[in-house]
Amino acid sequence: MGTDAMWTTQPAAANFVRETLDGFLEVNGFISHLRDRMLHETGTRLLDWVARFALPHDEGTVRRLREVGYAERGGTWSHAGGMFPDVTLVPKGDRQLYVKVESVADFVLAQGLTGTVTIEGAPLAPTRTARVAKEHHAECWVIERHGGKPVAAELVLKHLEAFRLRPRDFDDEIDGFAAARGRNRAAIADLGVDRTCDLFFQAEREYWQIRNRAARIQKARQDALGLGWANHDHHTYRSGRDNFAPLIALLEELGFVCRERFYAGKEAGWGAQVLEQPNVGVVIFADVDLSPEEVTGDFAHEPLPHRKELGTVGLWCALHGEAFLQAGMHHLECQFAFDAARDQLKPHGVDAMKPFTDFAFLRQAFTKGEVWPVSEKRIDALLKAGRITTEQAVKFRTDGALGSHLEILQRDDGYKGFNQTGINEIILKTDPRHAETAHAR
Repeated sequence: MGTDAMWTTQPAAANFVRETLDGFLEVNGFISHLRDRMLHETGTRLLDWVARFALPHDEGTVRRLREVGYAERGGTWSHAGGMFPDVTLVPKGDRQLYVKVESVADFVLAQGLTGTVTIEGAPLAPTRTARVAKEHHAECWVIERHGGKPVAAELVLKHLEAFRLRPRDFDDEIDGFAAARGRNRAAIADLGVDRTCDLFFQAEREYWQIRNRAARIQKARQDALGLGWANHDHHTYRSGRDNFAPLIALLEELGFVCRERFYAGKEAGWGAQVLEQPNVGVVIFADVDLSPEEVTGDFAHEPLPHRKELGTVGLWCALHGEAFLQAGMHHLECQFAFDAARDQLKPHGVDAMKPFTDFAFLRQAFTKGEVWPVSEKRIDALLKAGRITTEQAVKFRTDGALGSHLEILQRDDGYKGFNQTGINEIILKTDPRHAETAHAR
């Protein structure tokens, strides 16, 4: 079984974070106005964009941090048991709140602050910050973090372009993984693992967004405030059984470590390995068809035997290609104000599916899937191999098949895990054999 039970809610730490944030909202009008705009214009919560608090050092604060589960390492206090902002303690003076964004320059431009603030850090530096407001000894800063060491800007641009333009269509998918590995290793040699990982997933989000209308609409809403996708929670890849071990190996070269395993139950026929890149803040949910007996083994590293039958995940890959290659991600999940995001996207023609998680501490729902056409070559190959029926082949030719989604998520009390129950129903609804789809565009 999966190990999701390792993550629990952390209400004491959540209360500390809310109280600290409230202290800024009470005295700083810019922060309060930004919170309101985030909620009403992007369907997101300021709480989920806070990267760090800098608070005056005193014994009371140190004691409270320890009581709620924070621990200090290298001058930074962090919470290992949940998803919370870091805390730094500084000599008595102004308090600082840091809002994470993809680009500080984009935020400054979108907020009409050009000429009034100074950006600290050169363009394309690993970290850039800017103080955008100060009231009553409470400062608001924005921060972009990319990980790694300072390197020449032209090297960053060179490898970002290589990732954006990497070939994705290969007759043999193993060649596709090898080609990607070559680009990754060239970037690592120039930039280091962490900056390479950051750039790689910037390019991955761009590719997914091109192929998903809901993503483009929501990205435009967040860009209007200068935020970008800095509220991403996890990136989901679907993989065929033959390619799962190569996928995990490639991700580990990018600095990912395997976190909990996920299994939805015997009837689901699939599982996942959760991976995290701790220095860059990227989480991967890697899906694959699995049988019950395979869950107890190290399915992330031991090659899975080939089998003719295709589950939901395997069929999606057979129709569209590997998520790491031709298809792009199955979905990006971002942190939102759950009800607000769903309500605000609906007038844009983006409907949400029924929530598949509706707990007090975790709420999740897919947007209705983007329908993609399926190539005749893939349909013929599946039909000849006896992996789909003639009726299914006609359906895929006529209607296409569900491709990607945006996922709307709200976490509370710092909960870091995933729903291990009730998820099979929603995954079955994304199975191309069962899903109702409009004609492919």
